[in-house]
Amino acid sequence: MQTDKIPPTPSICECAEFGADAVVAKLVEISEVTTFAMERHPWGQFVYAYAGAIELKVEGRRYAAPPDYGLWLPRGTEHLAWAVAGTSYALIDVDPRLCETLPTAATAISISPIGKAIFHEVRRRGCLDVERPQIQRLLRVLLDQLSEGTASDNFLPLSEDRFLSRVLEALICDPSDTRSLADWARYVNATERTLARRCLRDLGMTFQGWRQQLRLSRAVAMLSEGRSVRVISEALGYRTPSAFITMFTAAKGCTPTVYRAQLAGT
Repeated sequence: MQTDKIPPTPSICECAEFGADAVVAKLVEISEVTTFAMERHPWGQFVYAYAGAIELKVEGRRYAAPPDYGLWLPRGTEHLAWAVAGTSYALIDVDPRLCETLPTAATAISISPIGKAIFHEVRRRGCLDVERPQIQRLLRVLLDQLSEGTASDNFLPLSEDRFLSRVLEALICDPSDTRSLADWARYVNATERTLARRCLRDLGMTFQGWRQQLRLSRAVAMLSEGRSVRVISEALGYRTPSAFITMFTAAKGCTPTVYRAQLAGT
């Protein structure tokens, strides 16, 4: 495991020399499991993952944002990040003077189709030349999209418990793992009752409920990428596509196919 900081990129302070009220985009690629040092910034920051898994410790709690959301951190928010190998994500640093329309507390914000398109443009370009006026205009549009996005506290909660955290991190890396709570208890040398109690204490839900929430969030992301129901069901550990469809329909109120059509129409 690597402990590191975000690779050097232009900061908001550096941007001041080419104009006030700047927005800066950074692209980060993680090749191995990495824990970033605890830090806070004098600017706002938005984190959006393209691939892999990134979790953050914010105000004493650890969260993994759903794939169709990003995490907004107001200026001065102390946070720690952890990412698995193969994670790719964008950081959007926002001058405090542009944060008035954004939440004042750490929260997840839904990403609109326009917002996703801009994030993918950030990824395509790699390192944006933020000094160019047209790039600043593009990032201002992204900021408008984030301001209009739906704020939600529907994070995927995590735990710092020495037993439970190992289970959750393994499932985040491989949501197709179908081991039962009893199996996981043996794996981490704990009792099933201990893990069950710590799920309720730290996650606010049962182990089964947490795993379903993880699978559901991954399913939504894969549907938005155009993957088939069969491929998704296999990737999430369901024995048959029909079992996956039943779970998804119960949670979302429509089948995966209908949900994908709704995404395409937004």
